[in-house]
Amino acid sequence: MDCIIVDDEATARAIVEQLCSKISNLNVLDSFSNAMEAIKFLNQNTVDVIFLDIHMPGFTGIDFVQTLKNPPLIVLTTSDTNFAIQAYEYEHIVDYLLKPITQDRFEKSIIKVKKALEKNLNKTKESIVSQTTLNSDEDIYINIDRRLIKLKLDEILIVEAKGDYIDVKTIKKTYRVHNTLKSIKEKLPDSIFLQIHRSFIINFTKIIDIEDNSVLIEKNVIPISRSNRPELMRRLNLL
Repeated sequence: MDCIIVDDEATARAIVEQLCSKISNLNVLDSFSNAMEAIKFLNQNTVDVIFLDIHMPGFTGIDFVQTLKNPPLIVLTTSDTNFAIQAYEYEHIVDYLLKPITQDRFEKSIIKVKKALEKNLNKTKESIVSQTTLNSDEDIYINIDRRLIKLKLDEILIVEAKGDYIDVKTIKKTYRVHNTLKSIKEKLPDSIFLQIHRSFIINFTKIIDIEDNSVLIEKNVIPISRSNRPELMRRLNLL
């Protein structure tokens, strides 16, 4: 597990380095006295966790967090309790250590970091498995009353948002699933599926007719939003 330390105080950096040295498999790649130096390092290197001070001149720890596009896990190190609530608004901030930091408290923080890393790894594996399934088998599974039902992607005509549910309309049947349009959109290949309205995703290979601001798929008339129409027209094989 690789980490860096960002703190404007040399003594504070040295203390965190010492705490890290007592944790097996925790490698301190570098330490920085200001956020800008750390950002330059992160543009070229990958770490698992950052031990980050909040109060630094010119560029605070919170500013630093907001700057990172793909942040690793972050453990805040500070003597100020006022930012605790704000800190936990950020998903990648896993702990808030108050100075002076004891070894026992530091070790508890490392346990949180390891659990968060494991959780992220499992999410990545699930995503890879899901994508592989779609690409190889050309089908998707939906959960209906605790049963997994396999649907052929080519048989799906329309997915419509219905509050906390979505209706998946196939050639033979409509299935109501407790899910979001955004979630299923991430699982459907964009080679044949396209969101044409905030409430509708369609299989654009099944379009029969397009007139004004709507498309016809079987007997279903689906509206096209103005913002999505250009992408639909781009996808179609127009003569």
